[in-house]
Amino acid sequence: MSALRYPILVEPLSPEDGGGFVATVPDLPGCMSDGSTPEEAVSNVQDAIHSWIEAAEDMGHEVPAPSRHLQLAD
Repeated sequence: MSALRYPILVEPLSPEDGGGFVATVPDLPGCMSDGSTPEEAVSNVQDAIHSWIEAAEDMGHEVPAPSRHLQLAD
């Protein structure tokens, strides 16, 4: 597995959702993780990225290339 760098979005979780932060990978549907801090969420989502890619390859699915640009809605 190559070391690909995917854009990661980190957002705070509401207290109702347990607080902390969630990190998502828009290029990899369903790939996300959380953590107490933004840094922990990013570290945790790195493991999720590797697992997502491994599962996709095991199932014979194409792994999308990382986006070069990320557009955010207002």
